Amino acid sequence: MQNGAGLWSTRHMHRMRLSTGSSRKLLLLAPSASPGLKFFSNIHTDSNLFEERMAKMQALRGRVYLQIGAIEPRQLTGGRHRLAIDDESWHLLAVDKDERICGCIRYREYGPKTGFSQLGVSQSALARSSEWGGKLESAVETELELSRRLNLPYVEVGGWALLETVQNTTEALRMALSLYGLAQALGGAVGMSTANRGNCSASILRRIGGRSMVHEAGELPPYYDPHYKREIEVLRFYSWAPNPRYMSWIDGIRSELSFLPVLTRQAATHTYVPAANHVYHTAAAGNSR
Repeated sequence: MQNGAGLWSTRHMHRMRLSTGSSRKLLLLAPSASPGLKFFSNIHTDSNLFEERMAKMQALRGRVYLQIGAIEPRQLTGGRHRLAIDDESWHLLAVDKDERICGCIRYREYGPKTGFSQLGVSQSALARSSEWGGKLESAVETELELSRRLNLPYVEVGGWALLETVQNTTEALRMALSLYGLAQALGGAVGMSTANRGNCSASILRRIGGRSMVHEAGELPPYYDPHYKREIEVLRFYSWAPNPRYMSWIDGIRSELSFLPVLTRQAATHTYVPAANHVYHTAAAGNSR
């Protein structure tokens, strides 16, 4: 993705359509029987359609990652970039007018008993570093403790992929802002992302509110990931603390996400309950280093 100086200008932001007015629609894939389904009113339970969308999303991710050299063909299964974590995650999809998936991003929630070793970041090259592994674990455990104290889920965000035809459009920003909207729609979150510096995803996440992960002595550095052959930053974010510049767009996205089509294999038994607005505002009383 190119991040030209004028692309995210205030003037341009006033012209762009971030929510349902966009030429591309948003769709959510939800993990089966997730408690978070109670925050959505437009839920469709269809295992076959869910599997079809999941397969197309994984195929898109595989195609994009191959094109940028982040993976090799042997890392695909039937052309799909399949990960075990996909079945346990929410997936936000951008779908064009011909119902083709042109963008995706993964949102994985963890419960209050989760420890560092259960997170995807624990398998990263930085975690295996003799110099930085302990510092990374300490920093993440601090964030996990914050999520427990606030009674909010801890979230890992990843799997971001966009077709080349939309990489230089506002779709990247739209999907990044939708992460905050989704976190708020689900009731709030303390989160992190291992973001690619090469395609500007890290810079976009920083622009809208992402921050460096910190330990006792300072910030964690970017690191090279030999699996994806990219330089990565570990960023943290809080659902209640995006860049104020984008708050109005996030508010609009969040309100529309509640009524967005949500596809799942198995519906939850909960009745629709809109997310309480105070969850992600009063949470700011917590740690915001």
